[in-house]
Amino acid sequence: MEKRYVYGNTARKLNNPGRQTRSEMPLHELKRTQADRRAHRMSFGYLLFLSLAVLATGIILTWYITLQSDITSSVKEVSNLEAQLNTLRQDNDEAYNKAVSSLDLEEIKRIAIGEYGMTYATDGQIVSYSGGSGNDYVRQVAPIPDGN
Repeated sequence: MEKRYVYGNTARKLNNPGRQTRSEMPLHELKRTQADRRAHRMSFGYLLFLSLAVLATGIILTWYITLQSDITSSVKEVSNLEAQLNTLRQDNDEAYNKAVSSLDLEEIKRIAIGEYGMTYATDGQIVSYSGGSGNDYVRQVAPIPDGN
């Protein structure tokens, strides 16, 4: 086995015509390869920034989806409460109509006159009062004096 020694600090040129060494490359290709290498390297700060940006985006999206879910559930709850309100109003109207229709005004008049001795007012008992406007009413707190 024959030993070959290489003297010096430079590597030999290979007999590969397709491959060029750095010194043989044109300047624009050399700059492009250096830019490519720099583009593939990321600094720790840039990596940290991207990680924080992705994390912030994830948190914001999660918060947004949670808000959308809360709004949807609130809308459903309002809809259910409106349905309950409509049902209660309908039940109340039915009970009121039933109560009103079950009143017999003639029976009430008979009991008031016959059992309680109530009578219709005569002309001397009716006192007219003017001075109010529209829908106002008067609450009597003392006897009304005679006009004499």
